[in-house]
Amino acid sequence: MSTETPEISIDRSKGDFHYDTVSYEYDAGVGLNTDTINYIADVKKEPQWVREFRHKALESFYRQPMPTHWATKDLETINFDKIRYYLSQGQKTTRSWDEVPQEMKETFERLGIPEQERAFLAGVEAQFDSEAVYSNMKEELSKLGVIFVGPNEGLSDHPDIFKKYFGKIIPTSDNKFAALNSAVFSGGSFIYVPKGVKVKQPLQAYFRINAESFGQFERTLIIADEGSEVTYMEGCTAPKFETATLHSAVVELMALKGAKIQYITVQNWSNNVFNLVTKRGVADEEAEVRWIDCNIGSRLTMKYPGVVLKGRKARGEVLSIALASDGQHQDTGAKMIHAADETTSNIIAKSISVGKGRSTYRGVVDIPRNLKGCKNNTECDALLINTNSRTDTYPAITLRGDQSSVQHEASVSKVSAEQIFYMQQRGLSEGAAMSLSVNGFINDLVREFPMEYSVELKRLIELEMEGSVG
Repeated sequence: MSTETPEISIDRSKGDFHYDTVSYEYDAGVGLNTDTINYIADVKKEPQWVREFRHKALESFYRQPMPTHWATKDLETINFDKIRYYLSQGQKTTRSWDEVPQEMKETFERLGIPEQERAFLAGVEAQFDSEAVYSNMKEELSKLGVIFVGPNEGLSDHPDIFKKYFGKIIPTSDNKFAALNSAVFSGGSFIYVPKGVKVKQPLQAYFRINAESFGQFERTLIIADEGSEVTYMEGCTAPKFETATLHSAVVELMALKGAKIQYITVQNWSNNVFNLVTKRGVADEEAEVRWIDCNIGSRLTMKYPGVVLKGRKARGEVLSIALASDGQHQDTGAKMIHAADETTSNIIAKSISVGKGRSTYRGVVDIPRNLKGCKNNTECDALLINTNSRTDTYPAITLRGDQSSVQHEASVSKVSAEQIFYMQQRGLSEGAAMSLSVNGFINDLVREFPMEYSVELKRLIELEMEGSVG
């Protein structure tokens, strides 16, 4: 019996397709400057305050240095002058699936979007490169006053609600990539749920990158008014190109008194994508913001969903799964900022490192001295598949005073060669045995996903593990 853990390579062929025949009516060209900003603002016919917002953000982007304290070598390879920042066929977002352009329709049909909408979703938005091509929500939700549109429609049709919160939770000065998004943002979702309305089925957006050397910069803003509830899910894919692709989103969540927002991400980027995302929510009194995050693929992911616990008895939670394969670095984590008494935060992070893949957890928990009755729980578990796999954990927990409590737990384990051998003796292939071990490791978090997503997630891991043992 071999005592070495078998080598694993990840097959990401499921999303590796694109259409060369797509013709773009609007193309901002290559490179980033004031002309790029003006081109996007002109195409979108934006009000003056948005144009000024973009230009100030561009200045902030130039002013801020590239993050240098981690992932430095990877980030230095990004050439902002060789990226295309806006591509659109010029079509308006349609609410009829039949009116979606053919090649885009084929893309989303291959990825199963229509079936998911019919089966279990309350609404769907599908974005292709820079703009949404399809957006639809069940009629009964519209009658209740629920808004589910893109930022363009949010700006034009609901300016009072949109402007009140837009860019307030994540200012352009937050970090270099938040500034970049603020300068060139296009697409994304704007959701408003009125007081007391509970959206029982999830709303979903799907983001697809089709073009090479392209940057996708969607912007999402979700506002749950007092006592309301909503679950939002996003899925992301891109085909594999020889050149780098950039995905830099900004997500802002506002949960007002007693409201609940659950934000679920399942990304499956190809390994040429730089996935540099800023996500943050604010929870008012007795409100809850919950992030459930699954990161598979990408060359580098830097993503740390956060919650500012602003009101008394507010709750924040981040549950994350990251899988890093050869040439991939999943640098993920969470931020919990306690700003009121009796606030509670929970962080559970699980990572799998395959081959020479690297996973990193970075967490920030801050509880000031003047607060009382606050609680935090942080758990970080890592699974190493091969001897060259790497994992790092950097928790930064600051607790001042003696009226609150925190606890932190971390573990690192390796797949047992004996366990794999045992399962092989009972008829499983090496890949099937490995996927069973991995799914067992993340099973308690997978249960938190809606049933359709948890089944898909397990199936994706099985497909990637099966037959990929080298």
